[in-house]
Amino acid sequence: MAADITNSALEAVVAAVAPGASVVDLCAMGDRMIEEKTSAVYNKGPKGKIEKGIAFPTCISINEVVGHFSPLTGESVVIQDGDVVKIDLGTHLDGFVATGAHTVVAGGAPATGRKADVILAAHTAAEAALRLLQPGNKNTQITEAIQKIADAYRCQPVEGVLSHQTKRHIIDGNRCIINKQTLEQKVDDFEFELNEAYGIDIVISTGEGKTREREARTTVYKRAVENNYNLKMKASRQFFSQVNAKFPTLPFTIRAIDDEKIGRMGVVECLKHDLLHPYPVLYENNGEFVAQFKFTVLLLPGGTTKITGLPLTQQLTSEHKVEDPEVLSLLQKSTNKRKQKKNRKKKAAAAGGDKDEEEEEKQES
Repeated sequence: MAADITNSALEAVVAAVAPGASVVDLCAMGDRMIEEKTSAVYNKGPKGKIEKGIAFPTCISINEVVGHFSPLTGESVVIQDGDVVKIDLGTHLDGFVATGAHTVVAGGAPATGRKADVILAAHTAAEAALRLLQPGNKNTQITEAIQKIADAYRCQPVEGVLSHQTKRHIIDGNRCIINKQTLEQKVDDFEFELNEAYGIDIVISTGEGKTREREARTTVYKRAVENNYNLKMKASRQFFSQVNAKFPTLPFTIRAIDDEKIGRMGVVECLKHDLLHPYPVLYENNGEFVAQFKFTVLLLPGGTTKITGLPLTQQLTSEHKVEDPEVLSLLQKSTNKRKQKKNRKKKAAAAGGDKDEEEEEKQES
């Protein structure tokens, strides 16, 4: 159900992206929709007391802005015709997280050139990642596929982006897939296993793939649960009390604090004493475009299941395409569980064995 809410909110915000739209209004719309839909479920019986709401606040990042842009009132920007717009948000019910992100070109016109290149690269890489998320495969296979696809479209994966295993109340588990591996940025190799969940985040740039902070205010934070400190300022204590009550483990935006002024003041002392993890607004070089697709996936006995993410419907035309035979073969694999099951039955029948087929029927019943 958290996935359904994420998809509904993401679809609504994507539909509202248009020239002249205010980013802060769209962010508030996404957050409000998640809050309203989660408040309407699990209100009776023992589950009525569960924690629920926003798992990741709505962020809308335009063109060379890589991510985490969720501005305060008075610090917004207006979307222009032709902007490459990334929408990123997430929902949780009882601590179980479902996140999603999508990229669209404002105005709805067909996109060509570098805008089409980067969106197609990111979307194709996301499709490849989905097909590689199988028990026994390694995280490095996904990183390698992302790089091959980005190269095909003359783009670069953005450095520093991680896709994490998710667990209850944990949006950034220890097992992770790196978007681009460098000498300085690496993660441990591991094999995927059954009954795991991952938030897959694919971010591709037309530029170098290197990020930097600029003047935009950081507004998204997460409680650093491993640290504690007796805050001195009254505003800091008020702010931190709300964080602990409303967002004890998952990211939030300062806009969600009752008094935004208290939030702006209180966050300073909290950061000074390492009580929060910031999600800074990151940028590529001016004139570049960045695309993002994010989805939540479950590795289940019946097959890998993608539970969030929207289809790519905007018309995009690129002069580039994937030509690597291994990647093309991967992309041709179906992600439809029924088709996968039918293919396995055909193979089993060709081998003259029905036992595996019977076991699979029991698993899915």
